Amino acid sequence: MECTLCNNNSILYSKSANKEYYKCSVCGSICMHPLFYISSENEKIRYQEHNNDVNDIGYQKFVQPIIEGVTSNFNNKANGLDFGCGTGPVITKLLQEKKFNITTYDPFFDNNLNALKNTYNFIVCCEVIEHFHHPLKEFKLLKALLKPKGKLYCMTDIFSESINFKNWYYKNDNTHVIFYQENTFKWIQKHIGFSKVTINNRLIIFEN
Repeated sequence: MECTLCNNNSILYSKSANKEYYKCSVCGSICMHPLFYISSENEKIRYQEHNNDVNDIGYQKFVQPIIEGVTSNFNNKANGLDFGCGTGPVITKLLQEKKFNITTYDPFFDNNLNALKNTYNFIVCCEVIEHFHHPLKEFKLLKALLKPKGKLYCMTDIFSESINFKNWYYKNDNTHVIFYQENTFKWIQKHIGFSKVTINNRLIIFEN
């Protein structure tokens, strides 16, 4: 299989729940074979099952690493994009409460194509990048949407060889089709052209 991120050859890494996952020796990503992607209709239904209540305190706490990242690096004159905001754009809500100017975009629930015609000081992608069917294209788009010195904040579970992939809860969601290792983010930083990447637990920050 060709890696969906770097287009190099990937080899079969795991068979689990009647799906196949392939690991790339170049970028280190683990990708579900596209034959096992669910339909866009079922993907939308799955997202609608998420209990993303913007007023839920637990949900607000979950996204705090991104909120703190943005507010510690930008003032509210900066403009931002909540990319893949889903059914409950909690990051947008919390930043708007701090008087930040932030736009939302989601291909399923807020297909605001005008949002993709502007550039931003910061972009947030919370629990989004593991859903990318075309990650190379998506990261190139995100890079293009950033202003000079802009920052892209991503949150996802990061895979490492210490994890038993077959038992890993994160791969059990049928909409999670690509998993990243630390080296994968370094590959993205180098080949997409970000100036820097910082990894802090589940928070990954790319700088333009």
